[in-house]
Amino acid sequence: MKEPKIRLKGFTGEWNETTIGEIAAFSKGRGYSKSDLKTQGNPIILYGRLYTNYASTIKEVDTFATLQKGSVLSKGNEVIIPASGETPEDIAIASYVQQQGVILGGDLNVLTFDSTKINPAFAAIGISNSKTHTELSGYAQGKSVVHLHNGNIAKGHLTYPSVEEQESIISYINSLDSLIQSTTKKIESLKQVKAASLQSMFPQEGETTPRVRFKGFVGEWEKVKLDSICDFLKGKGLSKEKLIVSGKYKCVLYGEIFTKYDFEIKTPLSSTDHYEGALSKSGDIIMPGSTTTFGIDLAKAVHVPYNDVLYGGDIIILRPKNNRDFDSFFLATQISCVNREQVATVAQGITIVHLHASSVAELYYNFPSLEEQQAIASYFKNLDSQIALLAQQLEKLQQIKSACLDNMFV
Repeated sequence: MKEPKIRLKGFTGEWNETTIGEIAAFSKGRGYSKSDLKTQGNPIILYGRLYTNYASTIKEVDTFATLQKGSVLSKGNEVIIPASGETPEDIAIASYVQQQGVILGGDLNVLTFDSTKINPAFAAIGISNSKTHTELSGYAQGKSVVHLHNGNIAKGHLTYPSVEEQESIISYINSLDSLIQSTTKKIESLKQVKAASLQSMFPQEGETTPRVRFKGFVGEWEKVKLDSICDFLKGKGLSKEKLIVSGKYKCVLYGEIFTKYDFEIKTPLSSTDHYEGALSKSGDIIMPGSTTTFGIDLAKAVHVPYNDVLYGGDIIILRPKNNRDFDSFFLATQISCVNREQVATVAQGITIVHLHASSVAELYYNFPSLEEQQAIASYFKNLDSQIALLAQQLEKLQQIKSACLDNMFV
């Protein structure tokens, strides 16, 4: 039956199916390349935008070019599909161009649908996410560069309900997109606040006080050598092959310091049944011992607020000395974000860059009173918690949208 698995309330009955050629007129974009782009001028869409900044509905265009003789301008309500790409799967994607007067560059297939039967916004999403996508991918031709021509698109089949149901589906998808966009903006705004705070709330190179300070704190920060406040240990053993789901022991591998954690391990994400490696002590700070990229990437430190987490090999462990009292999260944040170049200067190697515990021990960092450290740490933990919560909300919204796209089209 030609009905979707999920349907909005109030709509029933089978959907219609026809070839795209029976309900759309076809044309092509013309001319223009990246070298023609300007900082201002006439809005323009090049085919590559559909790969790098894909949106099912293009409401605004932020690339511009000088209008040339013979340019193809949108009239509004067109659907565009790239005429070339890298893979058959990538090429069978469509976007609805809402705006009038946008230059449609070369290598774009331009479709104008019969509006009495098809809402162009619905057509764009349907082509990209229904069985139409699979069919058009099968028509793509070529190897290193694949091509999709209007003649092939015309043979493709599109299944659709009444215009009223199409509009309801589009309205629902748009509401999800709005929530996704607003949540994304909130995350970016908080990340910008965090980045600015990291620059202003720690003394920069050659300074002894920060530019921004919590009320009630004064005085210069003390420059401290790390080996005077930390003992240094190394993780050992424990490879990826020994990780299992729901193992007896929580563990951390050095690569996870780069990919899974920010300044603190809120919950260890890996586990194993193999008891090898070094065990954590609450308050530890861990750093990666090597990278295949750049030395500055080794300026990544993570606070571990747990006992008895296993550390794998190539992990440098900074363990606070018993006679020194400081906030480990504060230090992990400072190592990761302030004067990161000093870590790069003690890293060694070219193809693989190594960082040794003995070199880290010689580095100096600035410390205010413990109370001020804790106030700063609390501020950044709060920011991280807000960002993490919004990221979870964003992931859930994206999962809901993905499920809808998979199940609301035939």
